[in-house]
Amino acid sequence: MSNKEVLLEIKNLKTYFPTRGSKIGKKNYLKAVDDVSLTIYKGETLGIVGESGSGKSTLGRTILQLVKPTEGSIIFEDNHLENLSGQTLQSFRNQMQMVFQDPFGSLNPRMKIGNIIEEPIKLQMKLSRAERKNRVKELIQKVGLSEEALNKYPHEFSGGQRQRIGIARALSINPKFIIADEPVSALDVSIQSQVLNLMMDLQEEFNLTYLFISHDLSVVKHISDRVAVMYLGRIVEIATKESLYENPLHPYTKALLSAIPVVNFEEKREEIPISGELPSNTNPPVGCAFHTRCPFAMEKCKNERPLLKVVNHNQQVACFLHDSEHKVTSETSETKKELVES
Repeated sequence: MSNKEVLLEIKNLKTYFPTRGSKIGKKNYLKAVDDVSLTIYKGETLGIVGESGSGKSTLGRTILQLVKPTEGSIIFEDNHLENLSGQTLQSFRNQMQMVFQDPFGSLNPRMKIGNIIEEPIKLQMKLSRAERKNRVKELIQKVGLSEEALNKYPHEFSGGQRQRIGIARALSINPKFIIADEPVSALDVSIQSQVLNLMMDLQEEFNLTYLFISHDLSVVKHISDRVAVMYLGRIVEIATKESLYENPLHPYTKALLSAIPVVNFEEKREEIPISGELPSNTNPPVGCAFHTRCPFAMEKCKNERPLLKVVNHNQQVACFLHDSEHKVTSETSETKKELVES
């Protein structure tokens, strides 16, 4: 991906929330996002997967500045967003939109669909009333609904139709980047594929970049180019879709993949059992956050925190199990470099 143009870069991002019951002179924090670094390239879909409580949604909301980061940098097209506010922040936020998990809760039940889609256009774009109406009609058709839908209210539509309306609203002011937070988890399986295919068609037509958040690995596989696996506020593995599903490296990634139901029961695959519940974000384990549930945990994992490192051209992983592999890869690369130079 190094030859692609970077749209968004996140560096050492932390989002902490103070909790009740803090001692005098000392605050306790819920570490929802804990030192995350990511690069998102123009035109790609980066999937974020992990269990509930892993910090996926908070990461998305922090990028959009709906939640202020505690530390770290959010760089959109070479512009730092973390310290911006007011109209300056709004000018960049217009280029980033969100599709929410609940298609009904994200739409105003008292407004007609036409007004819901037109509202951001009216606020952010200098168009005449006729131009706005034409754009709304164009958008509702792009998402596969008829113009008749514009005069109806959200409760008159199915879940899949309401999510299409949410997508149309997100597209209304020509964003470059869309964060989709569990956009199909509330929909029937047959409708999920329709909405996913629609998003992929719109991405190609409008040259969109997606951050696609989901707990469903089969859904992420369908739409993503790369996948980042998140555990307890941290990224534990980043890889291309093909590499992650064919050769997962982190034990947590392997456990998530082994939990996906299979149709072909004769198909053999590695099963990684994990026990226990997700630890609390207010008191995360020292060292590797996953060591309390990992069947391969070593003494080192309990004391030191593994950092993301490149294992091969397509994968990065934060796991001490791959330290030796990384060393071999590095030595091989250096040897090749020396041969070329000689």
